[in-house]
Amino acid sequence: MPDLKLPKLPDRTPIKLTISITPDLQAALNDYAKAYADTYGREEPVTELIPAMLTSFVENDRAFIRSRAKP
Repeated sequence: MPDLKLPKLPDRTPIKLTISITPDLQAALNDYAKAYADTYGREEPVTELIPAMLTSFVENDRAFIRSRAKP
């Protein structure tokens, strides 16, 4: 088999997660969704924005990244 530049794709099976949040956080998330729609001209439900927000947070937390890199 030839060597491909594209590595094997990771598991993309969605995992459902249920959480409880405060009313203040819910209001902030709704406000963020409105700001997102104003910025990009496209409405997205909060439930679609949260995974992207969490991914961005985890990928940009330097202390967390360093801690994962340690054996």
